[in-house]
Amino acid sequence: MAHEKITAWDPVEFLADENKMAMYLEAALEENDPALIAAALGDIARAKGMTEIAKETGLGRESLYKALSEDGNPSLDTILRVARAVGVRFRASAA
Repeated sequence: MAHEKITAWDPVEFLADENKMAMYLEAALEENDPALIAAALGDIARAKGMTEIAKETGLGRESLYKALSEDGNPSLDTILRVARAVGVRFRASAA
């Protein structure tokens, strides 16, 4: 019996352009789960380069990793800074 190597799926590999990043974040927003939204924004930031995002936002790289993880609880200010830095924006619409 052949052994298959199982590796964790990393969405960062598929977030090659801003359209894919926006679609990924939109899907997370539709779930209405704050932890999922923060993690998706973290994935997008990693795809862009967390060091660059830290420079653009003025926030520490380590604190960004922590805030934008599934266990993180980023402030609205952090979310908006990161969104601006990665090139996505939030829009409101009627439910």
